[in-house]
Amino acid sequence: MKKKLSRIVFRRRLFVISTLLVQIAFLVFLITGAGIYFQYTNWIFRILSIIVCVHVLNKHAKAAYKITWIFLNMLFPIFGGILYIFFNSQANPRKFRRLIRKNIQDSHNAFYMCGNRLPDLLNTYPEFRPQAHYLQDYAGFPVYANTQSRYFDSGEAFFQRVLEELEKAQMYIFLEFFILREGVMLNPIISILERKAREGLDVRIIYDDLGCFMSLPAHYRKNLEEKGIKCFVFNPFRPVLSSLQNNRDHRKIIIIDGKAAFTGGLNLADEYINAVNRFGRWKDAAIMLEGEGAWSLTLIFLQIWNLQNGVNDSYESFYPWKESPCEVKPDGYVQPYADSPVDEENVGEHVYIQIINKAKKYVYINTPYLVVDDSLLSALALAAKSGVDVRIITPHRWDKWIVAMISRSYYRQLISAGVKVYEYTSGFNHGKTFVCDDALATVGTTNLDFRSLYLHFECGVLLYHSQAVQAVKDDFLQTIPASHEVTLQECARNAFQRIFLDVLRIFAPLM
Repeated sequence: MKKKLSRIVFRRRLFVISTLLVQIAFLVFLITGAGIYFQYTNWIFRILSIIVCVHVLNKHAKAAYKITWIFLNMLFPIFGGILYIFFNSQANPRKFRRLIRKNIQDSHNAFYMCGNRLPDLLNTYPEFRPQAHYLQDYAGFPVYANTQSRYFDSGEAFFQRVLEELEKAQMYIFLEFFILREGVMLNPIISILERKAREGLDVRIIYDDLGCFMSLPAHYRKNLEEKGIKCFVFNPFRPVLSSLQNNRDHRKIIIIDGKAAFTGGLNLADEYINAVNRFGRWKDAAIMLEGEGAWSLTLIFLQIWNLQNGVNDSYESFYPWKESPCEVKPDGYVQPYADSPVDEENVGEHVYIQIINKAKKYVYINTPYLVVDDSLLSALALAAKSGVDVRIITPHRWDKWIVAMISRSYYRQLISAGVKVYEYTSGFNHGKTFVCDDALATVGTTNLDFRSLYLHFECGVLLYHSQAVQAVKDDFLQTIPASHEVTLQECARNAFQRIFLDVLRIFAPLM
């Protein structure tokens, strides 16, 4: 069966890659040209590159993106302009944005079915006004009380609790993941979902097509639906050169009856629970919410589910406390949030920057990648220069060599400013956590790289004085002994290496 699946996946990959190569070859032929028409096409494409540079300069976008595309147009004056058009043309982007805006508007009132907890938070902890106000009144994600939070510092602990909670489901189960891969982790979950679907529960799965491109056959959706599991393949990957393929669903969400929810860095694949060894021990993090906070993640899931043609489920119909109020005792306050690449609001980045700026004593960060723009880089450096204990743990064993090289190109600048950078030597650190001053933390899906911060659909949970805040801090400090602190001397490089890394940094926004 595994060999058959591998053959199916291989054939799909081969078809898509071959189609992309044909398009690239045609593009190269069109640009290079031949014969008497070359001089005309040459000037046409040069003029096009100039127009593209002017457009990019005036576009509302991160400066790093602008620099990258202007550099490419200068480096390839004939090739750059047409390349930009191909990779920035999108199929029906206006329709896609309209649907997302409509879903956000339609779900707005449902987020407040538990009440408005912002005044309670600010009365108790007025120092959190900037964070809470931004996420609730501007980004649209309210504060919740009556919620218990539980932090998981490993995939194994997360997986065991997920199986237990899935068995408790009585109304519905929703899953949304970037990567699914059949094996020790996914198969038992699918078995439970299949059984629950036979019992009459509403069982749904969203998975990202590109994220599962290397792991699932094209007909996997049909297999799930035959088991009674409703399925939505997000943004199906098509062999067409388009930047729409960059907008992936990188979220990881599990919902049980709207009363319990999980999110964090873990996908449903065996390496996440160390059932297979890819890069040494896989270190990850997740958060579970029981109570009102889980309702917010439920709505975040449904906003994506309702992007399907002909699907318009009522958000309020899934509310779990229609008959009686939520009786979960409060454990601080929580504020789940989501980020979308089709608007101009970088919610995930702003959450991170606010935590860094909020810190007075320390800020500890776990991230698998460290490819950031000037705003985050400046915030980290300024915090360290201001006397804040800023520490970052990245992996020592990486899954992507070129991203690792770019990540390490930032070390010298950060360490020089006083930031302590560690590399987790036991394996691959995939967690995405921030914690500061024993008071504020976030656990979610957003990496410190351009794709997560600006191109992907992401989510997370902001935690105010909940027990999980201390758990996030403890996990970080316990990881330090298994990590190597990078010194400034180790960042010393010769002239060739510095030039090479500087060039790589230019292309960081495209990684």
